[in-house]
Amino acid sequence: MTARKMRQITNKIIEVDPKFAGVIEKSELCDLGRTKVNDSYFKTLVQSIISQQLATKAAEKINDRVLALVKSELEPEVILSLKPELLRSAGISNAKVRAITELSIASLDNRVNFSKFKQMPNHLITEELTKIWGIGRWTSEMFLIFHMGRLNVWPVGDLGVRRGWEKIHRLRSDIDPNKLDKKGIKFEGFQSVVAWYCWRAVDN
Repeated sequence: MTARKMRQITNKIIEVDPKFAGVIEKSELCDLGRTKVNDSYFKTLVQSIISQQLATKAAEKINDRVLALVKSELEPEVILSLKPELLRSAGISNAKVRAITELSIASLDNRVNFSKFKQMPNHLITEELTKIWGIGRWTSEMFLIFHMGRLNVWPVGDLGVRRGWEKIHRLRSDIDPNKLDKKGIKFEGFQSVVAWYCWRAVDN
């Protein structure tokens, strides 16, 4: 994904929905699919599980503690070698410790085959990930958008996306996720970019 192609997408978004013009013009160019992610799929998912329902700074602190525990080797074998109490001492809840453990086991058993993810469509990746205890649609969608750079993900379950949409469209009431899901159809193929600018609208 080049900057030129991304500008073509942002121009298309404005063409489809002119109300996005303001936030697109005020924000930097969306970087989805334009930056290489060096972390492994496993590491990204573990850190996503840790970050669920936490403020950014709190999540960063816990992730830093976990990286210190594993000496920056965030791999399934290393996670399973640690006692659950040690992970909890880093600030991870019981439920998240279980989710991370389940992910580690599934990775080693090849119930999650990361090597095939690049060739798999979004819905099959989500189907595979959400079979693991503690991983839901939101975690899968964030993984698809930010790690895999998939541009056709529409995360209507994300509160920030909904709040951004409401702000952009000056809505006076909360938008229902199902209603927003239907509104995203017109952005098919670049829904992740639309979501990215909804997040920017909340920050601006």
